[in-house]
Amino acid sequence: MADKWSRCQRELRLISPARRGRLHVLVVGAGLAGASAAATLAEQGFRVTIMTLLDSPRRSHSVAAQGGINGAKNYCNDGDGIYRMFADTLRGGDFRAREASVYRLAEVSGQVIDMLVAQGVPFAREYGGALRNRSFGGVQVSRTFYARGQTGQQLLLGVHGSLLRQVHLGQVTLLTRREMLDLVVVDGRAVGVIARNLLHGALEKHGADAVVIATGGYSSVFLLSTNAIRSNASAIWRCHRRGAWFANPCFTQFHPTCIPQFNQAQSKLTLMSESLRNDARVWVPLQARDERAPDKIPEAERDYFLERAYPAYGNLVPRDVASRATRTVVQAGLGVGATGTAVYLDFAEARGRVGETVLRERYGNLFAMYQEITGEDPCQLPMQISPAPHFTMGGLWVDYHLRSNLRNLFVIGEANCADHGANRLGANSLLQTMVDGAFVLPRTLTHELAETGPTQIHPDDPQFIDCLRQCKQGIHQLLQSRGDLTPREIHLRLGQILRAEVGVSRSAAGLHSAREQIAELQQQFQERLLMSGDGQSLNEELERAGRVQDFLQLGDLMCKDALHREESCGAHFREEHQTPGGDPERNDQEFGHISAWAWDGTLHREKLDFELLAPTSRNYV
Repeated sequence: MADKWSRCQRELRLISPARRGRLHVLVVGAGLAGASAAATLAEQGFRVTIMTLLDSPRRSHSVAAQGGINGAKNYCNDGDGIYRMFADTLRGGDFRAREASVYRLAEVSGQVIDMLVAQGVPFAREYGGALRNRSFGGVQVSRTFYARGQTGQQLLLGVHGSLLRQVHLGQVTLLTRREMLDLVVVDGRAVGVIARNLLHGALEKHGADAVVIATGGYSSVFLLSTNAIRSNASAIWRCHRRGAWFANPCFTQFHPTCIPQFNQAQSKLTLMSESLRNDARVWVPLQARDERAPDKIPEAERDYFLERAYPAYGNLVPRDVASRATRTVVQAGLGVGATGTAVYLDFAEARGRVGETVLRERYGNLFAMYQEITGEDPCQLPMQISPAPHFTMGGLWVDYHLRSNLRNLFVIGEANCADHGANRLGANSLLQTMVDGAFVLPRTLTHELAETGPTQIHPDDPQFIDCLRQCKQGIHQLLQSRGDLTPREIHLRLGQILRAEVGVSRSAAGLHSAREQIAELQQQFQERLLMSGDGQSLNEELERAGRVQDFLQLGDLMCKDALHREESCGAHFREEHQTPGGDPERNDQEFGHISAWAWDGTLHREKLDFELLAPTSRNYV
């Protein structure tokens, strides 16, 4: 296992530099994963087209990542290393990830940090110039490199610079304001996509020798999530409709530190970085519905419930553990805030220990964001936080080469299901984007193209024309809808159903009820959808309607997958499967596999074998 990736690279086929320029790669999505893949492939000589539905790759949702990126460098000399990072990640995902993929993530992490430093990413440094680290949930070492609370933004600036260099050199064609509508598949091979120009509505045919999907996760299915408003699941879902397997859709993570919902008009929720829990303490009043201001509640009347239940890790337990603990105290009536669904994140102890100046240096932009939204200074009053949909560990199924079951279709970053199992550890998301896009994909995609050669199908061929016709027909059907429910109203109701029944915890009864309600919503979408505008101009309602149509189908598959998985593991907590103490009860014998669903409903199981680390019960006490 320790040298599997090295052996794999030695066995992968190459393409000579003279031939690479004749091969064309299409990348859909221009966040960290897509932009790093496009820049790296272009540097190697491939012709690359990259498309984004935004007006610039710099607006991709990668910009919102706050806390940091992991790297097994052991700069703090605290016992870290590749194996420890591998073990933390595999255990954090509750042994529902492919062991070899997780080991590679840890193995390549150090190279990622070196590359980012070379690109000029301004990571935090010690007084003497050494890179500074901090800790994140689910680990007992400090391996996270960070740039205050703006790590994703700084990484994206570095990668964006590399991408624009290749655009300037003519190796990359950058297409903005394009939305992928469909994947063109011929004889089991992806040969291109149909896209819509969002500004004037024209449909475009884009052929390629290989297609790379890097469009992120699907937490926006809940409507209220930490994702950007334009984040969606349509690209991966339409690949699924064309035959790509969708794996583990019920593995959805709720981040425990987010600003609570304030009203029904909100379009998204705001993340507060997990890194805050390095210095802040999570607590609730011991008295239910305590209306006193938090600074008026004495220490003896507070319950620091994470520190009490998990003394070894304290406030830095993994996200799924913290979110379930928060749900427990809220259900007991101990929640705070206007809705009673929040808990306190308190910096008072840290302010006395290191001073307010140091805290503002570490978390200044996060404090400013919180104060702008809530009107309260978190250095003076505790933050109010609650769990919110954040990251999706499920996605399109890929093998060790990041290749889907369709030939020449690769899926990278959060869009795939590769590395995180049933729960992602903090600061591993940014790492996955860079490992996939800059280090793994360029090697494995080259091998695939050496094996398959260039496609013989071109955009003027009948297969593209037929796919284009189907896309036009779908748009026409949507535009004919003259009901009384807007796409957002339907999406709002879907989000309410999913947050209630496929949220932090799930039950068989709730999941069956959710499927029935979603079926009713799908019927309402067909009969009562209200559309406006046309398809020959900018039409955000048309965009939203297509995405909501996909979300309805995806939401049903999430419920179906959660019902099938009769166990509790990671972020998938089935109430029927828990210990007497309320801890998750995993079933390795029957569900030690990746569940990969085909479009026709067939379930494919990839058995998970463990060579380096045998599955054990997670224990953060």
